[in-house]
Formats: sequence, C-alpha cells, structure tokens
Amino acid sequence: MKRRNLTLGSWRAVALGAVCWAQAMAAGAAPEPPSRIEALAALTSPDAGERRRGALGLGVKGKMEDAAALIAALRDDDELVRAIAEEAVWAVWSRSGDAQVDDLLKEGVAQMSGGRLHEAIETFTRIVERKPDFAEGWNKRATAYFLAGEYRRSLADCDQTIKRNPQHFGALSGCGQIYLQLDDPDKALEYLRRALAINPNLDGVESIVEKLESFIVRRRRRSI
Repeated sequence: MKRRNLTLGSWRAVALGAVCWAQAMAAGAAPEPPSRIEALAALTSPDAGERRRGALGLGVKGKMEDAAALIAALRDDDELVRAIAEEAVWAVWSRSGDAQVDDLLKEGVAQMSGGRLHEAIETFTRIVERKPDFAEGWNKRATAYFLAGEYRRSLADCDQTIKRNPQHFGALSGCGQIYLQLDDPDKALEYLRRALAINPNLDGVESIVEKLESFIVRRRRRSI
C-alpha cells in the first residue's frame, strides 16, 4: 500500500521525470541519464542538484538493492531530493527482474485504478503465484483487498510484504490503516510509528499518530 493520504498512490514523479528526461534527450536538450553507479555516487554529493539527479537516475535505472540508499535519502535536507527519492523507492520496489511479472504489475495497477478490483486481485494473485518472493506483488494485492473492504485479507498480504521487505513503509502504514478500520487504535499506532521511523515524509501520518496518541492517553485516564 502507498502513502498519499494513506491510500493508493502512483509513481507520477519518477514516471514524469523519466518521460521529460527522455523527451529532452530526443530534442538534444538533456544528457543521457546517469548510469546506476553514477546515480548512487550522485546521491551522496554535497550538491542538492546532484543528489536530485542521483535520486531520479535510480528511479529510472535502480535495482532492488539500491532501495537502502534511497531510503536514507528520505531524510535529506533538500525537500525535492526527499520527494524524488520516495517515488524512486516505489519504482525500484516495482521491478521484479521478470519482464512478464512487471507487465502484470502494470496491468493490475491499471485495473485497480479503474475500479476493477476483482480483476486486479486476480492479476496480483497471478504475480504472487509466479514470483512469491516479489514483495510488491503482495503489497499491490493488499491494496486491492483494502479498497474492496476485505481488511483481513489485506492485512495478511501486508504481513507477507513486510516479511519480504521489512523497510516497506507503504505496507506498514497500510497495516495502520487496516487496524484503524478494525477499531484497534493501539495496533494502528504501532504500525504507523514504524512506518514513520522509516519514512518521516508520509503525508498526514504524523498528525494521525498525534491524534491516536492523544486518544489513547485520554482512554487510559478514563479507565483509572
């Protein structure tokens, strides 16, 4: 599950950046995107512009093992570096290493975005059966189940996602969403805190955590 307003989001920033980069290249107005190694090096540059270039480059060419560097960049001093790095993490997580699985993932996302949740669930099920170690297949099915109101199934798939990718702040915040729906604020708070510990930029999550903390304190006082 993804972070925008604690609901399904998209890969707009990286996708748009990649498209604009490609268009600029075709017009001779932009250089070739950095190689993966160059992008990793740029991400550690003292220059914010270079770090942005590095994060965008990894969004275009990065591999799963580059996620750790991008997650570290979620605490960068530069707001745009943080934003690009977050979208780049999602892009990297969405690369399975199998072109057919990647095509299925795009198909399932399109189905889910179009409200065809049953079809999306079937497509994501094909992914987890074909490549069970691919965490994002489980995460996308968790999102589809959540949107369909099947919270227990969504929670089970979030657990499978976190098992394969413990840094998956989307699945962690997804668990928080689900436990809110299941009226378990203590569990919701636990998972939302874990998500924020990895990605402090999650939209709206910090305010929800503060409200939950206040609610739990008031509830405890009433019980004394």
